[in-house]
This record gives sequence, C-alpha cells and structure tokens, in this order.
Amino acid sequence: MKNGKKLLLLSAAVVALMLPAVAQDTPKKPVIAQRKVNQQKRIAQGVKSGQLTPAETAHLERQEARLNRETRRMRAANGGTLTPAEKAKVTRQQNHLSREIYRKKHNARVAN
Repeated sequence: MKNGKKLLLLSAAVVALMLPAVAQDTPKKPVIAQRKVNQQKRIAQGVKSGQLTPAETAHLERQEARLNRETRRMRAANGGTLTPAEKAKVTRQQNHLSREIYRKKHNARVAN
C-alpha cells in the first residue's frame, strides 16, 4: 500500500511539472504580423469596392511601408526581436493606421 501511494504521488508530481511545458507548446499568433496582413486586406478591399481613391490608397500604402521599415530596423537592432516598449510603439502605430484606413474608407469619396 505504501508503494502505491508513493507511485501515485510521484505520478502526480510528474504531471504537474509537465503541464507548463505542454501549455508552452502552443505558439502565440504573431500579433504584429497578423495585423499587418489584416490591414493590407482592408486596404485592398477598399480599392476593390471603390471606397478608396488612388490618392488615399497611395497615402495608406506609404504609411504602411514606413511602419514596416521602422519595425524591420527595430528588429535588426535587437537581434530579430522587439522589446516590450518597441512592441507597444508598433501597436500604437498600427492602431493609428487602422483608424486612418477606417476614416479614408468612410469619408464618402468615391474612386473614379
């Protein structure tokens, strides 16, 4: 009986130690990269539907390119990763760009 209890406790301890490792195996979505893709799709949809004029599209694309360059520079300076402060900065800039896309798509201008 004593050996059974020890085996049960040992098994429980092994399972408890393995749970955090299993939880880490599920990778997080790359939030910055996914937002970049989503915003690019929103711009393309605005062009297709006629909600964005060529000038508005060019402006949004320039802003997107500027943000992408800045993100690449930050990653290069830190060995391929972003610091938490840099992630916050990129997120703020993506939020700004997202609002800009919305405003330009809903400003009642129609592409010819």
